[in-house]
Amino acid sequence: MAVIATATAWLALKNSSADESVSANLPTAASGLTAPQAASTDAVTELDKTFLTKVRQAGLWEIPAGRLAQTNASSEAIKRAGLHLLEGHSKLDQLVREDSQALQVPIPDLATAEQQAWVDQLRKARGSDFDQLFVDLLRASHGKVFITIGEVRASTKNSVVRRLAAQANTTVQDHMDVLEDTGLVTDATLDDVASTIPK
Repeated sequence: MAVIATATAWLALKNSSADESVSANLPTAASGLTAPQAASTDAVTELDKTFLTKVRQAGLWEIPAGRLAQTNASSEAIKRAGLHLLEGHSKLDQLVREDSQALQVPIPDLATAEQQAWVDQLRKARGSDFDQLFVDLLRASHGKVFITIGEVRASTKNSVVRRLAAQANTTVQDHMDVLEDTGLVTDATLDDVASTIPK
């Protein structure tokens, strides 16, 4: 027992000396070295505000567009894409409303006039005409907002906005995929999106 006690005491003393030796070589607050500052969670930029507005307005017209796909489309692929829009934008819309309230950033209750006009066009279209119009409008819209989402996700200092941008990125990518799966995405639509990318 005495041998064990002696060995334990010696190990404790050795560990204590090692800790003191290591801590003696660590920088102190007085040495002038400071830890990197974590990203601010309360700074909301104009780009962040624009992003919140765009997410809200996307839901305000794409949810009705998704519903119209269930009744006006001739293709099962379009109806499937419409269901993805309904599900994805319903979730995003709930998140953006909660986040804007938490951040005290006002967001609109109406889609833009242009977006409302798109819904009106879709409401009047039927069959294959609806299918093509649906894909043209929605693939272009998703491609353009995807650019904004990437910019916000890469640069925002606000953790709430960053989380929303990550969710929006996943949702919009899914929507572009199902729209492309219809086989109706045209070069003209992609050229339209490309024309909006800053050079």
